Amino acid sequence: MTLLFKSKAKAYRKLLTLLATSLIIITQTSCKATKESDRIIVASKGKIESLDPAQANKLLAIQLISALGDPLYRINESGLLEPRLAKDYPQISKDGLTISIALREDVLFHDGTPFNADAMAFSIKRFMEIGTLNYVIGEKITKIETPGPFLIRLRLNKPSSSIKGLLSSINLTPVSPKAYLEHQDKFLNKKFIGTGPYQLDSFTPERQRLIPFPRYWDKAPKNLGIDYVSYTTSTSLFSAIKTGQVDVLLSNSVEDGHRLALHKLSKKGKLIEGIGPAMQIGYIAFRSNSAPLDNKILRSALSYSLDRNLISRKVGYGLREPLRSIVPPILKTSKTSPWPKYNPQIARDLFKKAGLCDSNKVTIPLTFRSNVPADKLLALTWQEQLGRDFSDCITVKLNGVESTTVYKQLAEGAYEAVILGWTGEYPDPEAYLSPLLDCTKSQGSTCLEGEAVYGGTFWASNQIKTSLEQSENLQGSQRLEKLSEIEFLAADGAAILPVWLVKPRAWAQPNFSRPKFDGNGRLLLDRLQKAINE
Repeated sequence: MTLLFKSKAKAYRKLLTLLATSLIIITQTSCKATKESDRIIVASKGKIESLDPAQANKLLAIQLISALGDPLYRINESGLLEPRLAKDYPQISKDGLTISIALREDVLFHDGTPFNADAMAFSIKRFMEIGTLNYVIGEKITKIETPGPFLIRLRLNKPSSSIKGLLSSINLTPVSPKAYLEHQDKFLNKKFIGTGPYQLDSFTPERQRLIPFPRYWDKAPKNLGIDYVSYTTSTSLFSAIKTGQVDVLLSNSVEDGHRLALHKLSKKGKLIEGIGPAMQIGYIAFRSNSAPLDNKILRSALSYSLDRNLISRKVGYGLREPLRSIVPPILKTSKTSPWPKYNPQIARDLFKKAGLCDSNKVTIPLTFRSNVPADKLLALTWQEQLGRDFSDCITVKLNGVESTTVYKQLAEGAYEAVILGWTGEYPDPEAYLSPLLDCTKSQGSTCLEGEAVYGGTFWASNQIKTSLEQSENLQGSQRLEKLSEIEFLAADGAAILPVWLVKPRAWAQPNFSRPKFDGNGRLLLDRLQKAINE
């Protein structure tokens, strides 16, 4: 019996040795296959529900569409307007009411049909009809003409100095009229037929496979394709880039603690970090049409009460810059910051002027997007700071709500104070001021219809409305000065409280070249590649 047991044990050991050797061979083969693959895995957090440029307004979808399609113009890495599907810069008539754009004649859609003036007109009209953000051009363009096969003409109802930047919007990315024939008046969410360097090979909300378009009119991508994958948590993303499961990680999906750790790893040479232009702002919107925040003095007190430097340190670890403007500084020539600095004495004086402090306190519900970790940390930090400085004046009650629900309920006036974020559809001050401040119908300082309603502030200013209209007739420094005036008016109204500025970042494995961004802050997926001397 003992001999039989020893014989079996010996056989088991041989079997285990054989299995272990096989696993090593399989693992090495698998690693080698992955290493030699020129397809690149790019990871982020969150699902992509729609790839329709007429609907896209979330960063992940916009990022992907920028690789699948081309705009008429784009903002390059130097921040300058650059023709893409347009052959040259737009020609504007002397009265400013007509814009003529000559188009490239060597471009094909992914379905093989030609890109031309009719296709561009189809795409613009479609966006004006069903686009989620169609207000950005709907009130500007009155007619679209195609006087030639590769010439498109836009008729405006009034001169618009912001139209050049608007023509670089990802929402105006042309799509194939043939492919979208049955979707002229409805969204096509799970397909995309454009003209970009990649074409969509497969799509699920969690994973999108991009392959190079062999008939692309410009330079071919520097890789053999992109697998764009979604993870559910920041922790899983952090682990995936550290263990080499993914090649590139986008920062908009990562908690600030993980951002800091990844930043430190890049400093040690364990990752390659790319940084884009700071175009994303974080702010707090105050509902100004009902008590208690209909009191402008109270809103002004809150403007002075926010310690941005503390928040930048505790929430963003210094990677989120304090911001006292709703227009990113990169888009302004003036270095002025219209919103006031943290000043607890002035804040206390204003709280008292509003009838608060000592025996009278106000309670304000502050809503944060529960799926955005930085929002929760901001809410907790400000709540703690207000309790430290003004415990006898104000109490903040926190409320976490998923972001999709927040955006649906903003126009219903569901939130007295809510933490939000915004990235302009194109790199121009107007792309921040109009969406956050514009109002088409008002009664006194209350907005009844317009973007201020959709943004949850319900605040209106006739001066701002007039100044926005005047700015469209100005150019250069005069225009920027007028837009700066609008910011000071908004700061005085105190219905919006800017908090921080965020630079987009991407981290790649150490055997990759540094990730690059365009002037809109979008990662250039077609430039991603392994280092030449790998």
